[in-house]
Amino acid sequence: MIIEWTKTEFEAYVLLYAAQCNFLETEEERNYILSKVDEKTFNKVHTQIVFDREEDIIENIKEYLLMNKYSVEEKRSLINDIKEVFFADGTVDKVERQIFAALQKILK
Repeated sequence: MIIEWTKTEFEAYVLLYAAQCNFLETEEERNYILSKVDEKTFNKVHTQIVFDREEDIIENIKEYLLMNKYSVEEKRSLINDIKEVFFADGTVDKVERQIFAALQKILK
């Protein structure tokens, strides 16, 4: 599958995956993501991520990173944004911790 996202769309995809990994996207998580991307991008990517299977999401992230060079600093920044999504609602559950660890490995 060829992924033709902008960098902003990719980052929205990753952050929305983080928000929805435990099947509960909170208002605080949504608001944090909307502070990073415009509403049009959010809605476009939200529609896609709702229909993607978890295996496809992980593969999409890996493929995008292979096709697009991310600097160490950009990866670090994205990891921090992912962390902010997880902490946005004040709690981090077991599923979120596991997904965070997996995303950290992918982004290193």
